[in-house]
Amino acid sequence: MQVPRRDPYLDTVVHIVEARQSRPNLPTDGCPFCVGGLEAPDPYDVKAFPNRWPALGEGNCEVVLYSPDHDTSFHGLGVSGVRKVIDLWAERTRALLDRPGTEYVMIFENRGAEVGATIAHPHGQIYAFDHTPDRIARMFAAGWSPDSAPERLVLSNNHWTASTTVAPVFPVSLSVAPRARVGRLDELDNDGRTALATVLVGVLSSIDDLFGAPVPYMLWVNQAPRGSAGDEWLNIEIVSPWRSTGVPRYIAAAEVAGGEYFNPVNPEDLAARLRPSA
Repeated sequence: MQVPRRDPYLDTVVHIVEARQSRPNLPTDGCPFCVGGLEAPDPYDVKAFPNRWPALGEGNCEVVLYSPDHDTSFHGLGVSGVRKVIDLWAERTRALLDRPGTEYVMIFENRGAEVGATIAHPHGQIYAFDHTPDRIARMFAAGWSPDSAPERLVLSNNHWTASTTVAPVFPVSLSVAPRARVGRLDELDNDGRTALATVLVGVLSSIDDLFGAPVPYMLWVNQAPRGSAGDEWLNIEIVSPWRSTGVPRYIAAAEVAGGEYFNPVNPEDLAARLRPSA
């Protein structure tokens, strides 16, 4: 694996992955994730396999197929379907952390061409890092815990809460977290996993319903690294660039240059619009 580069002044980490320039942008001969396709020759419910174009080197990047149904979405799987994905996330987290050289397991999904997804079939990815990425390390070092502000609460159950974030960079920005501190997905019990599936289905369907269209989004899991002291609080972030239906908010020069952002969407108002009707 190529050593990442660091900007000598800003300490920004950049992975040079020129091999990924040769990966196809769109399938040309059918979907590779449908049953019978290149990556799924046999029937499956959920499936994980090595990425053919790994950003972090051979064996460190995996693709997760949520369903054989090409035309569904993550939340369209329903609670039982999403629960199967969560179980697979937990299984791969444990397996990758048990492997020498892995310190941190990042699980994520890019949905929609606007955020870089090249295949429409519902799927996500997993990266196994030999270090904890800086943003995640800083978040946990600062003592991250769930937002308890009622004006930003979107959805909750006995085990999980979902809230809009207090200082969002993206117009849509939510955090999903367990009520009791848990470090990683593989530490969740049966009830905790089903409750997480319920919240994810509710939140993601509410976002699509609010905009009246399939919303492009990025979803990722922040979880404890190998050898943690047990201080981390598992959470899932969901963000979308849409500020209204079909209209993305572009991050502009002043924001990139200064590292300060200007968001036209009020997170308290967004929470109110996403809450289920009484």
